[in-house]
Amino acid sequence: MLSRVLLTPTTIRLVHSPICSSSRSFMDLKVLLSSLNDFASLSLAESWDNVGLLVEPSPPHTVNTLFLTNDLTEEVMEEALQKKSDLILSYHPPIFRPLTHITWKTWKERLVIQALENRVGIYSPHTAYDAAPQGVNSWLAKGLGVCTSRPIHPSKATNYPTGGTHRVEFSVNSTQHLDKVISAVKEIANISITSFSTRTDDEEQTRISLNCSQEALLQVMAFLSQNRQFYQKTEILLLEKPPLPQTGMGRLCTLDEPASLATMIERIKRHLKLAHVRLALGVGRTLESPVRVVALCAGSGSTVLQGVEADLYLTGEMSHHDVLDAASQGINVILCEHSNTERGFLSDLRDMLGAHLENKINIILSERDRDPLHVI
Repeated sequence: MLSRVLLTPTTIRLVHSPICSSSRSFMDLKVLLSSLNDFASLSLAESWDNVGLLVEPSPPHTVNTLFLTNDLTEEVMEEALQKKSDLILSYHPPIFRPLTHITWKTWKERLVIQALENRVGIYSPHTAYDAAPQGVNSWLAKGLGVCTSRPIHPSKATNYPTGGTHRVEFSVNSTQHLDKVISAVKEIANISITSFSTRTDDEEQTRISLNCSQEALLQVMAFLSQNRQFYQKTEILLLEKPPLPQTGMGRLCTLDEPASLATMIERIKRHLKLAHVRLALGVGRTLESPVRVVALCAGSGSTVLQGVEADLYLTGEMSHHDVLDAASQGINVILCEHSNTERGFLSDLRDMLGAHLENKINIILSERDRDPLHVI
């Protein structure tokens, strides 16, 4: 399935006051976390990531003000405390590697101490928001122009479509054997059975289909190996979790109308509100070369974009050698610095969460959060 991304010249003026409104109600932290997970499930995050509630004040904890930031630095923490935030949603997890001490020695330890002393929770969605259909990468694609897009690496459902990881199918010739097989298989836990009639070489047979777990599969095969006279034509299938529509890492975008590389650069700078980007021209390409297919990944795109066929790679950062590899294949590369490809999403997130949470709490955006790198 393809999604359409449309960039229109509409001007919208939104005024968001950082001052808590007395008309807002509180939300219990656990209720809010459940709602946030409904908005974008943490199960979408990469296995290596550290997402979810990272710092929790002692319960019960209620939230009146939710504070959004891309990176939680000490300067941003000071701002969050000044604005009396109850929960900080930091897109990047401030705690990624395990902390062996909680002292005043390092800035990340100090963040934890300040959060707990001031009863402020810290929550990070990170790659869950990268993969979400309404997430960071979809927002980044909005800056390209009218296009269709799909995930480069689709996410898969958390559960299998059937009750098991494997399917075993085999045929049974006689009713007598069928009854023995069904009776034996029913004694095995974590297994579901279906059967249907088939005809092979003018002979009526019953086809047995078993959906089972890895553990049950071993028991099924042990039974069949000891009763070879009961069955024939055995197949063992490894089931896969189905892909989730419009969900996954990166986006491969096909423009409805090709545009020159120079035009794409200006669109991207306008969308990200940047005066400068870094450009590597693909071999044989110029600023007037047409761009039809764009592969993008917010943040660091080396792994996600590797090997993807496109006219242009758009990401925050890539290694020197990955840029060389892409350019050697005639692929143009635009780098905008890591968080510059993510931070603008937070404005959209504020509005989406406001609607999702039915405006029950204040949602404010950091004014001090910025990319640490500057062009001077």
